[in-house]
Amino acid sequence: MRRVTFAGLLLVSLLISSFAGSVLALGPSARPITFSDSGPEPQLSRIFDEIEKNRLDTALDLTESLLKQYPNFRLANLIKGDLLLARRMPLTTFGNASNAPQEKLSDFRDEAVARLKAYRNREVTANYVPRYLLQMQPDQEHAIVVDTQKSRLYLYKNDNGRPRFVADYYISHGKLGGDKRREGDNKTPTGVYHVTSSLSPQKLGDFYGTGAFPINYPNEWDKRLGRNGHGIWLHGTPSNTYSRPPKASEGCVVLSNVDLDSLSKNLQIGLTPVIISNSVEWLSFDDWQNERSTLNKEIDEWRSDWESKDTDRYLKHYSSKFQTDDQNLDQYAQQKRQVNAGKEWIKVKLNNMSMFRDPGKDDLVVVTFEQDYQSNNLSNRMKKRQYWIHEDGGWKIIFEGPA
Repeated sequence: MRRVTFAGLLLVSLLISSFAGSVLALGPSARPITFSDSGPEPQLSRIFDEIEKNRLDTALDLTESLLKQYPNFRLANLIKGDLLLARRMPLTTFGNASNAPQEKLSDFRDEAVARLKAYRNREVTANYVPRYLLQMQPDQEHAIVVDTQKSRLYLYKNDNGRPRFVADYYISHGKLGGDKRREGDNKTPTGVYHVTSSLSPQKLGDFYGTGAFPINYPNEWDKRLGRNGHGIWLHGTPSNTYSRPPKASEGCVVLSNVDLDSLSKNLQIGLTPVIISNSVEWLSFDDWQNERSTLNKEIDEWRSDWESKDTDRYLKHYSSKFQTDDQNLDQYAQQKRQVNAGKEWIKVKLNNMSMFRDPGKDDLVVVTFEQDYQSNNLSNRMKKRQYWIHEDGGWKIIFEGPA
């Protein structure tokens, strides 16, 4: 086999141009690189390396080996077809079959670029942290971050409060991208969510693969912004399909069945956060720690000012646009003044706190904690959720309610 296929040259050139300048520079304090090589990406990378070096027989051997492991991997089948055809004729397009639909070929190309770009840029996951994982509560064992533009799901472990990268997986998402706003718009939501339940494959059709994990879209902030829709899940693929194109769902996040089975072992119903972003922002661990410390300080000042019974000091922590499920700021302030007038003392403790930055356009942080309130005439414990927004040079509470 002596000719380099046009498809091979096309994909290699696309991949090289995609990688140019996309890896973050690693400073002198970079941590040792640790990453998961699960899935087909390492083998795909080797295949394209061999194509680029014009070693097409070796590339074909690697492709056949990949297909033995993942028989339903359609991208690998297409690559194999091109490599076989190149033995007897030069190829003029990606997927040289005369009747191949261009839309399908474009899907395969997009999947190849997404998979290899993520694999070759994996150093970022070892030395940086997604900006959104400011603080996980002690009983949250793992967190999920989804990047829809890169078609990637990242799994992080709670390492004594510090997120530690575990693995990443290729995913499909909404046909029309992210930032879901309404029912039926074929978009994946952007925001901070949690896994709410587990649906067994016995209760689902084959379309959803080996299971499904619904998330709580729309959340409190979605509802405030008038976003609607339902049925956003993490789920698998049909039994005859290894993976789907990057943009293929009606809004769900879709993994291969083998990846979903691996991921599901780390999911806690009602606890595991799922943060979905159009494009993940990465921070150094120093910058991550600074953001985390700033928010913790603001929250503790709010708690302390509540204990002081100085209602004006307490209310300074609330945005002018604040509201609960049934009160605006004026109504809330009036109620607080009436309540505090009957208090001799107040003690407030906050436990099991989590802080997740919302990846949307608003500079927003979702804070959840167990609140232990004690006073001379009332004792109360509850799980509370607040949304803190950055405005006027500081952090203010814009929403508050039970979690």
